[in-house]
Amino acid sequence: MTTVVLSLGANLGDRRAALASAAEALGPGQLSEVYETPPWGDDDQPTYLNLAMIATDADRSVEDWLALAEDIQAKAGRVRDPKRRYGPRVLDVDIIMAWDADGEPIHCDSPTLTLPHPRAHLRAFVLVPWLSLQPDAALPGRGRLRDLLRDPGLAADARALRRVGKLSS
Repeated sequence: MTTVVLSLGANLGDRRAALASAAEALGPGQLSEVYETPPWGDDDQPTYLNLAMIATDADRSVEDWLALAEDIQAKAGRVRDPKRRYGPRVLDVDIIMAWDADGEPIHCDSPTLTLPHPRAHLRAFVLVPWLSLQPDAALPGRGRLRDLLRDPGLAADARALRRVGKLSS
């Protein structure tokens, strides 16, 4: 059994519909509110809608979660542009953190998956929605999300996020 924190984002096409479709395909879970966020890493693109999801599946490994996320992105029409790592996308589904059945953090460093996500601690658009679902959450090796968001750069990024309601709205 694994429990995962997923970060979902979209900034092309019908962003809300893309997030709703992805959340449904990922299965039951807790969803944060949706946040409109400035693009990260490549400012020459539209704003994103982002949310966090926490899901548990008794039969799914982190590799299974990754395969599912990649399949959902492909079905949404996601095409990766190697020249624009942080470019626009119709859908992005990232695994941020995972725990095993005993509640122990899962660490992974393979060519296809690194857990915890290696850049999560730098991204307010990941931390703020996740924190809304787990107020005492911590990122192994980095600390509590609440403390990470006190960094002046992250705090400024967090202030730029705008809540736009629940996904079903």
